[in-house]
Amino acid sequence: MRVFLTGATGYIGSAVAEHLRAAGYQVVGLARSEAAERRLRDAGITPVRGDFTDPRNLASAARDADAVISLATTYDPKVDGPAIDAILKALDGSDKPFIYTSGIWSHGDTGGKVVDESSPPKPAALVAWRQAVEDRVLAAARQGIRSVVIRPAIVYGRGGGIPAGFVESARKEGAAEFVGTGENRWPFVHVDDLADLYVLALEKAPPGTLLLGVSGPSHPVREVAAAASRGAGANGRTRATPLEEARKKLGPYADALVLDQQATGKRAQQLLGWQPHAEDVLVDLERGSYAMAGATGGR
Repeated sequence: MRVFLTGATGYIGSAVAEHLRAAGYQVVGLARSEAAERRLRDAGITPVRGDFTDPRNLASAARDADAVISLATTYDPKVDGPAIDAILKALDGSDKPFIYTSGIWSHGDTGGKVVDESSPPKPAALVAWRQAVEDRVLAAARQGIRSVVIRPAIVYGRGGGIPAGFVESARKEGAAEFVGTGENRWPFVHVDDLADLYVLALEKAPPGTLLLGVSGPSHPVREVAAAASRGAGANGRTRATPLEEARKKLGPYADALVLDQQATGKRAQQLLGWQPHAEDVLVDLERGSYAMAGATGGR
């Protein structure tokens, strides 16, 4: 099977591509530059030149593939929306699988409750536009597309993702910096466990399926930052940045970072047989891929 993958050179996309190839799939990746083309070829992936601002090229690549997985995002609804719509139009009536990547921030602050796929979305402002895209993707199941939406939790592992920011600040500033009080909780999923979920969804998920990619318990951000600090050699030192101050630099992203969220990925486990196996994020930060010279700092 030939799988067209957007975001193939990214943190999550590169892991998904690796797992797809290990499962025997031919992977075609969207490349925005010559450097990206070289990276894809070096990873055994066939590059297709283009980006999200070129819906016509996206549609052509989607038609040529047996399945499509979209991991790319610009966070601009004027770009992302038409790009996904072009893919959906190209796949209309084909019965081909299409997996769209959303995120756990679509649930907003969960108010102390553990949310699942049946919980009404309350998206953070940063990603509020994405709900309409999710809805169109899931509705495409009625148009002869095996459409799936995955909402990953905060992704960690391989020294990358959002947690790498804690490591970076601990190394540069002597303390892992976080936004807000740090009492809010984040749900997590290891990037390799998440990649396994994408492969399983490609193979088994029924049309119109929504899945939360969550592999373990939520942790208070303060504890996550402290683990990163210890792993980076900063002896657990952390520093809180008030939300109002963070907003001046980060905008709506700051508000997403202070969401208090608890969620479960049990549906994916029950429906697809997904079995997350990676070590907990606190362990990985303190003694695993992020610790000391082991971290890459990538996101």
